[in-house]
Amino acid sequence: MSQDKGREMIVKRIAKEFKDGDIVNLGIGMPTMVANFLPEGVEIILQSENGFIGIGSAPRSGDEDKDLINAGNQFATVVPGACFFDSAVSFGIIRGGHVDATVLGTLEVDQEGNIANYIIPGKMVPGMGGAMDLVVGAKRVIIASEHVDKNGNPKILKKCRLPLTAVKEADLIVTDMAVIECTSEGLILKEIAPGISVDDVLKNTEAELIVAADLKVIEV
Repeated sequence: MSQDKGREMIVKRIAKEFKDGDIVNLGIGMPTMVANFLPEGVEIILQSENGFIGIGSAPRSGDEDKDLINAGNQFATVVPGACFFDSAVSFGIIRGGHVDATVLGTLEVDQEGNIANYIIPGKMVPGMGGAMDLVVGAKRVIIASEHVDKNGNPKILKKCRLPLTAVKEADLIVTDMAVIECTSEGLILKEIAPGISVDDVLKNTEAELIVAADLKVIEV
């Protein structure tokens, strides 16, 4: 499966996790694509940690408003009913538990639900943004990630090696190979991608996986 097709499958599968009216924060990069694939009849309310709620689709070329950008410094639009506020209110919404779900990419995630997604020591980074607040404040944390890194190494580990963004906060991991639920008993392999076997998933995962008795193939 090509990288583009793999990413499309990931975001389409994640889009099925939401119900109409959910307040959702989508992380920078691949997670932003989730809003393009919501099932018919489902509308979510998008929150951006830099200070507004009610994000719309990306503007058409030439229609960009230089004063309207999302948390990833990308041009944005708003839908009717959107509102703007300062950072204190924005993070009050997040920390107060008013965000139903957040979707984030990751560098590593482990079998305890620990997440490492903001820094590789020694490399220049702009900062962690709102990730640390989102993963502890959102009611549900969904990880969107390729199953292995660019060198073919597993990203789902027994124990994260990089500095942690959060401890035991991941709820669901969706990759180009599998859908994995994080539980108190461990990581449960719930679904596998078309054309992928359980053995394929296991050999590309360092963490221990419990294969669900009702294992399914991902449908998008």
